[in-house]
Amino acid sequence: MKTNNFKQTTNSNTVNLAVWTFGWLIASAIARFGPIFFWDISNTTYSGLAIGLTFVVGIGMILANRRFISGQDELQKKIQLEAMAFALGIGVVGGLCLASLNQANIITKDADIGIVVMIIGITYMIGVIIGTIRYK
Repeated sequence: MKTNNFKQTTNSNTVNLAVWTFGWLIASAIARFGPIFFWDISNTTYSGLAIGLTFVVGIGMILANRRFISGQDELQKKIQLEAMAFALGIGVVGGLCLASLNQANIITKDADIGIVVMIIGITYMIGVIIGTIRYK
């Protein structure tokens, strides 16, 4: 009975995290592309509201992620912690290197935070996969 309740809670937390993450993704897309497709780029009111919405939904996503991790068993928490540590390290080191390359004019394009976020996400997913395989 307790195992079934744990599984239901885990599934509920997973769905909750997915919903908040999808909401944050949509809010971020609106904040980024709204001034291009939906309102005039000079309309700072709409842009500010969209960015504020992204921030608020982002906080909800962070809290959902915390709830998701808190509901995991000890092994899953360890896997998540190691994957997040790996992703944070890659993000900070890689992001600062990218910014330095940009500042030194070694790369011709402007450093884009989206690239860093994508690298962090991919690194995190790889870390979870490696951790899951390693601890099986």
